[in-house]
Amino acid sequence: MPIVSAEKFVKAARENGYAVGGFNTNNLEWTQAILRAAEAKKAPVLIQTSMGAAKYMGGYRVARNLIANLVEAMNITVPVAIHLDHGHYEDALEAIEVGYTSIMFDGSHLPIEENLEKAREVVALAHSKGISVEAEVGTIGGEEDGIIGKGELAPIEDAKEMVATGVDFLAAGIGNIHGPYPENWEGLDLDHLKKLTEALPGVPIVLHGGSGIPDEQIKEAIKLGVAKVNVNTEGQIAFSDATRKFAAEYNANAAEYDKKKLFDPRKFLAPGIKAVQDAIEERIDVFGSENKA
Repeated sequence: MPIVSAEKFVKAARENGYAVGGFNTNNLEWTQAILRAAEAKKAPVLIQTSMGAAKYMGGYRVARNLIANLVEAMNITVPVAIHLDHGHYEDALEAIEVGYTSIMFDGSHLPIEENLEKAREVVALAHSKGISVEAEVGTIGGEEDGIIGKGELAPIEDAKEMVATGVDFLAAGIGNIHGPYPENWEGLDLDHLKKLTEALPGVPIVLHGGSGIPDEQIKEAIKLGVAKVNVNTEGQIAFSDATRKFAAEYNANAAEYDKKKLFDPRKFLAPGIKAVQDAIEERIDVFGSENKA
């Protein structure tokens, strides 16, 4: 079963000038869409659950087992890491305990010394079990499970101290935000990213808030050291748009669609889930990770 720690394939992306996708899942169908996309593109992926999504799915153990069981049942051959996205300290420990293979400890809302101290503890425990670790300095803009930030630029010295804890890859703000980007967004600060990667040679940088950033900016960021790009909102919007379109078609053809039993949730949700898969395949193309499994 190709469920692995993310450290090796994220590092390979950093060394070879492409990025892997960290795609957030919300349920069984979403997970299937991510896995189908990854297999079709022969791309390594991280399937991520936020704290909120894991709770929605029934808890970390249920989420981990669902992903692992689907990897086996679908005969997936590409490397898949089961990743906790933006986990608080206690959540990181629980995800490690139940078998996630990659952890993001997000202590960016804490004082920097406490963030570093807890990161060291998470790294020690995770690495003892062969689990990769991501951490964050500064604050990524927007909102993620109730954590709200304004898109700070990560302090270089804080980033260097966090890397010294032994984390495998680092999330650092470069003007990116979670959720839809506002019209007045000024774009990524690629100059700051360059300063970060020069101060942290070879360290894979994680770009959060990957949905909505112009493709050319993403590609430039990858050239400068971004090796993992997180995508959540883009999949949600694709699902919502396709589902609403199908619902409108259903309303216009209710008698015919009822006869075909398209009210069956497996059929009703199918266009939305296909849209998620299509969106992920397109992101893999942009990130350059096709055929990198």
